[in-house]
Amino acid sequence: MEGLLDHMLRDALTRVGGVDRCVSEFIRITDMLMPNRVFTRIVPELLNGGRTAAGVPVRAQLLGSDPVCMAENAAKLAALGPAGIDLNFGCPAKCVNRHRGGAVLLDEPELIYEIVAAVRRAMPPGMPLSAKMRLGYMDSHRTLDCAQAMVAGGAEELVIHARTKADGYKPPAYWDRIAEVRANVRVGVVANGEIWTPADAQAARAQSGCEDLMLGRGMVAHPGLALAIRSPAAPALTWGELLPLMEVFFLQVRQNVAARHQAGRLKQWLHYLRRHYPEAEEAYLRLRTVNEAADLHAQMFGRRGSPQLEAELCALAA
Repeated sequence: MEGLLDHMLRDALTRVGGVDRCVSEFIRITDMLMPNRVFTRIVPELLNGGRTAAGVPVRAQLLGSDPVCMAENAAKLAALGPAGIDLNFGCPAKCVNRHRGGAVLLDEPELIYEIVAAVRRAMPPGMPLSAKMRLGYMDSHRTLDCAQAMVAGGAEELVIHARTKADGYKPPAYWDRIAEVRANVRVGVVANGEIWTPADAQAARAQSGCEDLMLGRGMVAHPGLALAIRSPAAPALTWGELLPLMEVFFLQVRQNVAARHQAGRLKQWLHYLRRHYPEAEEAYLRLRTVNEAADLHAQMFGRRGSPQLEAELCALAA
């Protein structure tokens, strides 16, 4: 989820528990071989054995339309030791689709096959390869064609966002349409889209037939969601328990993000948290006009973040 669920938020969310695996934001592949610093900037978990600080494996995601260039970059990325590689055929962003990336390729299952097959050949045999797709681009008449092309090319798992590109992120998600794919491919299928609560998860499983789920915005809004789905009897994550993780996140933002965007990143997360925590609603309304990171830190966490505190909290994220 470009611009939202980056490595800093992955770090915070995987500390809560319940997450089996993460997928990075996409790494855009055009016509060049990316230097290692691009891979490690987007997926710094590559410097930690391909895992978050909490030990959760991270697959690095590639997006592009040139089979040769995708394969060459996949080989270089694989040498850095990710927990696997994922291919993005689901991004609905206009700027991405305009340059033949993401969901627009769902009208070209033949090209999808070429991309997946080329990447699979370039990767070590034991490294997992998965692919993320939507039900289609403007409609869903080629859903099964695309899924079968990915499997024929060598994808070992499919993640299906249960909407087309034209549907965007508008509810509902059509989880029942994943069931046809699941019945016609020989690999694992993961259901995704519009899962905000444990009840949504139960409905997605029932309608799709999938046991495994991918959480996106729902996990950002409800950091304890994966744990609640896995262990319904587990105590709910309280606001007081979440605050230290939010502070670690914001300290990392202050280290890694341009100053003019730092406050916006914390307020972005607060905006999502408003769906689940009344305390986040209060904090968001109180702080939405604060744009200086140190002031925001002081007002949100009750301190400005001394060098000693920053060292202690960032050590938690190391």
